[in-house]
Amino acid sequence: MAIPVSYNLRNLVVRKTTTVMTALGIALTVAVLLAVLALVNGLRTAFQSSGDSRQILVMRKGSNAELSSGVTREVYQDLKSMAGVARDGNEPMASLEMVTVINLPSVDSPEGMNVTLRGILPMGIKMRDGLALQSGRWFQAGQREVVVGKSVAKRYPAAHMGSKLRFGRGEWEVVGVMDGGQSSVNSEIFGDLNQISSDFNRADGLSSILLRAADATTVPALINSLNDDRRLEVDAQTEQAYYDSQTSSAAPLQFLGIFVSIIMAVGSSFAAMNTMYAAVARRSTEIGTLRVLGFSRASILFSFFLESLLLAAIGGLIGCILVLPLNNITTGIGSFVTFSEIAFNFRVSPEIMLIGIAFALFMGAIGGVFPARTAAKKEILVALREV
Repeated sequence: MAIPVSYNLRNLVVRKTTTVMTALGIALTVAVLLAVLALVNGLRTAFQSSGDSRQILVMRKGSNAELSSGVTREVYQDLKSMAGVARDGNEPMASLEMVTVINLPSVDSPEGMNVTLRGILPMGIKMRDGLALQSGRWFQAGQREVVVGKSVAKRYPAAHMGSKLRFGRGEWEVVGVMDGGQSSVNSEIFGDLNQISSDFNRADGLSSILLRAADATTVPALINSLNDDRRLEVDAQTEQAYYDSQTSSAAPLQFLGIFVSIIMAVGSSFAAMNTMYAAVARRSTEIGTLRVLGFSRASILFSFFLESLLLAAIGGLIGCILVLPLNNITTGIGSFVTFSEIAFNFRVSPEIMLIGIAFALFMGAIGGVFPARTAAKKEILVALREV
């Protein structure tokens, strides 16, 4: 015969002070873990939203980032005429691009942070599905005009609509703010390729070429053809694969957050264990009475174990509530690949909250199994004599 769950709920209410303190300890541990997972999830979402499975990014052989890559206009002319490249009317869907970084003061770092500057062709804008203007207009070819991502406009006071940025050989007017959805485009600044490459003395020392394959089945063949061509000396990969590799920027934070959470979890588990041991000590007479009434050792063990899980579940729910205000808050992280700041939103998804609840239950299980075993092993007469 099982002990009713209402018995455990009543005990948690009666011991409200210890219940609240233990639950808060578990809640803070869960909140730390969820905050880190929400940060990593937001960064991963930003990069996953940036790639298109039909598009191929071509860089210099041996390069792992556009910033360190170098391709020439001659290679671009060869690539855009290859079989398998999609066309927009009579024009091949290929974009020659130049990537560099400029320093701008941000709301978090007045001394300045690196921001990605991309010189791009009109076709490159067209190839980025979902990219739209939030305000203003697109830059004009040959003009010192730029369009900034919405996260750049939000985090960098100098990059607002109508303001002027100073880099290269002079000033550039911000004529528009672009919205790339959840993608990393929001952390970039776009300008005319020829004007930007001229300002940085890189007329033929450009960064990458973005190609769109005619269809999904053409992508592997086109990548193999590019990688096998020794004359070109390039590395080709899908745009999705390139941005997936950049999630390594969050690895140190993820490791640190999980490490701290584990240390806090050990403390929370001991807190739960102490709470349950204290409950066993105070309720010895109850345990003896339950045994007299016919409840088995297994029932008592399960009852105390369940009580620890209920306590942990309360803490887990509180932890989820504590971290919810972080959802969709914009933050930024420096990338070890692009050497610039990438802005993104914390994303507290249902899956992450379930992980938090499971983590709390795990702490409750560790903290409850030994006190529950102690309660179940008490002899009836000994339990009844204890005060």
